[in-house]
Amino acid sequence: MKIVVAMRQIADLVEELEVDASGADIDREFVKFVSNEWDEAALEEALCLKEAHGGEVVVVGVDDVDFDQTLFGALAKGADRAVKLSCGFEGWMPTAVRAEILARWLKDEAFDLVLTGVQAADDLDGQLAGVLGARLGLPHAAVVVGLEPDGEGFKVTQELGGGVTLTSHATGPLVLGIQAARQAPRYVPISRIRQAMSAGGIEEVEVEAPAARAPRVTRLFAPEAKGRAEMLGDKPSEVAARIVELIRAKGAGVS
Repeated sequence: MKIVVAMRQIADLVEELEVDASGADIDREFVKFVSNEWDEAALEEALCLKEAHGGEVVVVGVDDVDFDQTLFGALAKGADRAVKLSCGFEGWMPTAVRAEILARWLKDEAFDLVLTGVQAADDLDGQLAGVLGARLGLPHAAVVVGLEPDGEGFKVTQELGGGVTLTSHATGPLVLGIQAARQAPRYVPISRIRQAMSAGGIEEVEVEAPAARAPRVTRLFAPEAKGRAEMLGDKPSEVAARIVELIRAKGAGVS
């Protein structure tokens, strides 16, 4: 069984993000980038499948800021290959463009599964698995919370919302957006990542940047400040009096 995991980097949300001079992207010069957490879940699911059933795990993604650290981390965790796709694209990449770049590389690869995170914090559209599956002409599903080989295919469990799940059988190859792995992503010590770095092993492939039709960001804005919270004190009588005062100030009658 050969499993390809598509991964990406996103800006660390702990950082103070600022809009750049163009107004259409964040300032990427001093921002720390980290692996997308849903992609880490997809990698963990792939590694668990490999450990339980054998096979090969290949990690691939489009070159971005600090993307090597994600690839080396995946190799340290147990991935067999790491591939970096270079196309000269800069800035925020729409899902349609990312899917087209991945599809151009995948069309020449043999695989049983392509796994990716169900979404990423910088788009939240949850469309990568679907768009990539359509580009490749393969069955696809998103919000996957369970995955097991089943005869000639796979048993796929999806979360539908409200605690309801759907389990179906599909014959591979498949493209799946992983919502959660069967266990939390494994921790890998920095020493093993350094070993992976010293061993090299990242394959670099040039891919032509597509002219895919996709939404274009024209302007970003920082959230507007709505005001500050007011602490109402410790004494219940004072708190109650202040609440009444605020309600009256809003024009509501309180006796």
